[in-house]
Amino acid sequence: MRPFTYERITDPRAAGAAVSRAGAKFISGGTNLLDLMKLEIEQPTHLVDISRLPFKQVEDLPDGGIRIGAQAANSEVAADPRVRARYPALAEALLSGASGQLRNKASIGGNLLQRTRCSYFYDTAAACNKRTAGTGCAAFQGVNRIHAILGGSDACIATHPSDMAVAMSALEAQIVLLEPNQSTRRVAIDDFYCPPGSAPHIETVLRPGEMITAVILPPPPPGRQRYRKVRDRASYEFALISVAVIVATDGETITTARVALGAVAHKPWRSIDAEAVLKGRPATLDTYQAAADVAMRSAVGRGHNDFKIELAKRTLCRTLADAAKISIGRQS
Repeated sequence: MRPFTYERITDPRAAGAAVSRAGAKFISGGTNLLDLMKLEIEQPTHLVDISRLPFKQVEDLPDGGIRIGAQAANSEVAADPRVRARYPALAEALLSGASGQLRNKASIGGNLLQRTRCSYFYDTAAACNKRTAGTGCAAFQGVNRIHAILGGSDACIATHPSDMAVAMSALEAQIVLLEPNQSTRRVAIDDFYCPPGSAPHIETVLRPGEMITAVILPPPPPGRQRYRKVRDRASYEFALISVAVIVATDGETITTARVALGAVAHKPWRSIDAEAVLKGRPATLDTYQAAADVAMRSAVGRGHNDFKIELAKRTLCRTLADAAKISIGRQS
């Protein structure tokens, strides 16, 4: 690990100035950043510790939503009674991530900003446009089993690893950002991540010196929520495919639905087209399959990850069936 200086701040007004120096970077839980520093993928010369800022609370909002402080630990948010009761998909997603020890340390804001787990990104001897712009992408000709099937570009097919962000996409979360001049702005989670395009090293819309202070969840939509994660082992593993759904029914007819997928793209992937297919149709396997086909309509496999297209369809069908309380074996 390269030498660096360290500064802890407790006043949000000092954050912008502290991180304005060359080579400075915010650190909170450090569960991703420290690993990247050890591998010399991240090389900050000054760390600004924001973990003591007063952004740890989960607060009710007048409209029935909640505000989750960016410094709240993943485990604390997952255990919050309001989250468990009103946003169960979020609680499920948080509890499926990493290990208990890491969830105790990892912050909500840091979870949103964690970087890809692409093996070529972590291998400094391999070509990676996300790590070093313009060097190429080794994943195209290499082992790309975990890589993107949606939203990729000729420069990058890495995926975003967050479980939490997938549930937050289905819940239409808003991310609250604080600029160095103390002004704030909100960005919808689906607009927060930049497409890889020709510059995959630019991952979010964060401006210099800006930091996440909170996540706003609107009032929970009607219907049952579920999060399902498919992975190679039962714990401490990133998803091959994950799905968050919210399904409301009237009798056996789906009235509204939300669908978000994880481990398929550079960001949590909201499928508006699949939601449109589901709305107003019977809660049957045929309907789920039609929605899954639409969700994967533009999916592209790269060889080793071809299986993810069918896996995504099956995972979505089963999760929809679970949320709608209809047996997966039932036919229309």
